[in-house]
Amino acid sequence: MTSRRFRDRWGVPHLRADDPLALATAQGRVTAYDRAWQIEVERHRAQGTSAAFLGVEALGWDRFARQVRLDDTARRCHAALDPATAEWVGAYVAGVNAGLSAGAARAPEFAATGLTPGLWQPWTPLAVWLGHHILFAGFPSKLWREHVAHRLGPAAIDLFATDGPAVAGSNGWLLAAERTATGAALLAGDPHRFLEDPGVYQQIRLACPEYDVVGLAVPGVPGIAHFGHTGAVAWAITNAMADYQDLYAERLRRDGPAVRALGPDGWRPAHTHVETIEVAGADPVEVEVMETDRGPVIVGGPDEPTAISLRYPPRVRAELGFAALPELLRARSVADVDRALRHWVEPVNVVQAADTAGGLLHRVAGAVPVRDPGNGRRVVPAWRAEHAWRGWYAPLPRAEVAGYAVMANERGLAAPLGVEFAPPHRARRIAELLEGGTGWTAERLAAVHTDTYLGSAGPLLAALGGLTGLGSAAAALRDRLLRWDRRMAADSTDAADFATLRAAVVRRLAAHPTVATLAEPPAYPEVFAPWLALTPRVGFALEHLLGAALLPGLDVAALVRAAAEEVADAADGQVRWGDLHRLAPWRALPDPDAGPAPRLDGDHDCVLATSSVPGVTHRCARGPAARFVWDLRRRQDSRWVVPLGACGVPGDPHHDDQSAAWLAGELLPVTTDWDQLTEEPEHGRDDG
Repeated sequence: MTSRRFRDRWGVPHLRADDPLALATAQGRVTAYDRAWQIEVERHRAQGTSAAFLGVEALGWDRFARQVRLDDTARRCHAALDPATAEWVGAYVAGVNAGLSAGAARAPEFAATGLTPGLWQPWTPLAVWLGHHILFAGFPSKLWREHVAHRLGPAAIDLFATDGPAVAGSNGWLLAAERTATGAALLAGDPHRFLEDPGVYQQIRLACPEYDVVGLAVPGVPGIAHFGHTGAVAWAITNAMADYQDLYAERLRRDGPAVRALGPDGWRPAHTHVETIEVAGADPVEVEVMETDRGPVIVGGPDEPTAISLRYPPRVRAELGFAALPELLRARSVADVDRALRHWVEPVNVVQAADTAGGLLHRVAGAVPVRDPGNGRRVVPAWRAEHAWRGWYAPLPRAEVAGYAVMANERGLAAPLGVEFAPPHRARRIAELLEGGTGWTAERLAAVHTDTYLGSAGPLLAALGGLTGLGSAAAALRDRLLRWDRRMAADSTDAADFATLRAAVVRRLAAHPTVATLAEPPAYPEVFAPWLALTPRVGFALEHLLGAALLPGLDVAALVRAAAEEVADAADGQVRWGDLHRLAPWRALPDPDAGPAPRLDGDHDCVLATSSVPGVTHRCARGPAARFVWDLRRRQDSRWVVPLGACGVPGDPHHDDQSAAWLAGELLPVTTDWDQLTEEPEHGRDDG
C-alpha cells in the first residue's frame, strides 16, 4: 500500500493513496507529524494521565476522566465496532504511531515537559473523540439549576436560562440553488469552540480511488466527521443543544470492601476500584472509581453527604457512531449522508447537507434517550423508577429546506430534544442577512460570517433609555449609546462603552443580595466550575434577569442608573472595543514569548460570536474555530480559514499564517488542482 503527501500554499495536507486503509494510515501519520503535541495531550487527557507532565493544574480534569471512565468507555465502543470500521480506525492508529517520533522531534513542548511520545491503542481515537465531547451537552448545568432551586426556589431556575458557557455560538446556513449566483447550493458555517493553539480543526484532503474529500478533521480522529465536501455532496453540523446526559442523586453505602447503591429495585452492588494519578511536581493522588447501575459516580461517594452519577449514551450503548465516518467519506448524495447518520451517537448535532443534483438535507442526528421530562432539568433520584431511560427518541426531527435554512443553536429544529438553547439573535440575524441579499457566492458569504450586530443589546439599552435625572456624564453616555448602531466593531468606542456598562450591570446584579446567595455553590469537583460560577451565569442570562419580576427587591432602573454613573466618567470616547476585546486562546503550555493579543470584532450574541464573559473579562477564549463555505457547483470555488494555521508546531511557516485572514474576516481558497500542490516526503514513514 502506498500513499503520497502534498501541501498547498497554506500547508494544508492533501493525501493520495491506493485504497482507504493506506489513506487512513497516511492521515494518521501526517496528523502525528503536524500535531504530535496536540494529539498526545488529548490522548493523555482521555486517559486521565495529563497531570503527569502538565502538573497539578491538570489534576481536576484527570480525576474527572478517571471517574467518568472515558478510556474504559472508548474501549467498550471500540470492541463493539464492526470489523471493517475497526480495521480502518486501526490503520489510522498505525499511521499515528509511525509518525509520532518524527512529529515529537519538531515539537518543542515535548522537551519542555520531558514528555516522551507514547503508543496509541486501537481505541485511542474513540477516547480522544469522547474527551472532546463528554461536556458538550452541558450536563453540569443541571448542577447549577439544582443550586438555584435549593437557594431561590424552583421557579427561579428559568431566570438564568441561557446557552451554556462552553457549547454555543456555532452558526450554519444552507442556501438552495435559486438563491445563489452559481445555480447550485452553498453551505456555510463556523463552528465555535474554545479557541486553542493548535486549533481544534485540521484542514485536510483525503483522496483514493473510492473518494476524494476536503474538510475539517478533528486531530486524533480518522476521517472528516463534521464538515466535508466530497465534490458531489457536502455536509456541516452545529450543536443541537439536545439534552441526552442525566445526573442521578445516589444513595450509597459501604458493605465491607464493597459498595451498594439504592436503585428502583433496591440495594444493588456498585463497581468500585482505586486508581492512582501521577502529578508532576506533587505526590500521586488516589481516586476511587465507582459505577452504579445508572453510570459512573462523578460527584461525592459513600463517605460524603452527596453522590451523583452520570448516565450518558456511549456508556450505555457502547457506541460513539464511528461507523458513520467511513460512510460519509464515500457519500455521493444527501441520501448517502442521511443514511450514514443512522450510526451517529455522540454528540447530537443538527446536520445540513447539499448535493450537486439539487438535494438538500436538514435534520438532527444522534442518540437521545426517552425519559421523564424532569431528568432534563435537574438531578433526579436514582431510586425512583420513573427516571429510568425508556429507549431512544425516534424518528429524530428533520425539516424541508425552503430557499434557505439556518442553524445557530437556537430553539428550532431540535426543540423537542433540549431544555436550554442559545438565544435567537444569531439565527434571526443570519436569516435577515440572507433574506436581504440575492445572487450569493462563496466570497460574499464572508460578510455573513463576520456580521457584528448585537441583537441582545436591546434590554439593557431600553433600561438605560428610560433613565432621567442622570449626571451630565452619564446622560451623555446614555444618549450616545441610544444612537449607537449596535455593532461590536473592534474600532467602535460606543461598543467599548456598552460592554463596560454591561459589565458593571452584571457585577451589580451578581452582588444583589438575593442573587449573591448563589455565589458559593456546593463543593462540586473543580472541572464543573465554569458552569457554577455566579458572575458568568449572570452575564450570559442578563436579558432574562433585566426583566425579572421574581427577584425580591430588584430595582432594575436603580441598578442600571448606578452602573451608568459608575462608568460614565471613564467613558471618554478614547477606548475602542478591540482595545478590550482580545484573543486569548487556550494552550496546554503557556507561551512566554507570545506577542500582544490580537484585537477582535464581535461579541457573544453576534453572528461573529467571539465570546467573552461579561462582568469577568472582555478577553475572548471561545469563537469561530474555523469558517467555511462549500460550493456545490465547483468545489474549487469553496472557501475556508482557521484561526491560526494548518500546522501545530510553533515556528513552522504554517503555524499561524492564516491568522491575518481570520482576523480580517477573509476566506481563503480551497485548492483542489493537484498540479498546484507541492509534493513532500513522508517524514516518519515506516513501511516495514
